[in-house]
Amino acid sequence: MSSNATRPQAEPRSAFKVFRRIDTRWMDNDVYGHVNNVVYYSWFDTAVNAHLIEQGALDIHHGDTIGLVIETQCNYFAPLAFPQVIEAGIRVAKLGSSSVRYEVGLFAQDQDLCAARGHFVHVYVDKQHRRPVQALPTNLKTVLEQLL
Repeated sequence: MSSNATRPQAEPRSAFKVFRRIDTRWMDNDVYGHVNNVVYYSWFDTAVNAHLIEQGALDIHHGDTIGLVIETQCNYFAPLAFPQVIEAGIRVAKLGSSSVRYEVGLFAQDQDLCAARGHFVHVYVDKQHRRPVQALPTNLKTVLEQLL
């Protein structure tokens, strides 16, 4: 890391637009007694996709457009462990014609600063041909704009 680089910082709840509750499971903990890092990525995916499905913006069974992850990253600030309730905060940082950068903060229940913060980028593609769409479907774009 260069001397000019800034170290990632935990962010407050107010930095995120919507929240989704996630209950930890016994199997989420690793041998060190905290949630294993791979679980965080699953929570990112679950929080974003569940929100899109609930808002009617994504139809994973019959829709013509699907989102494929092309990039993901996470910074960890504090441990999370079973049994805890996690609240995933979601926002959209960048909205392109066929891609979206989602940012997610994972919060222990009732904590103001996130225990982890990360992002992933979806490229939305035609389900059949797997090529980027020319433009995001209107209902998806409307929901995403609310998260900017």
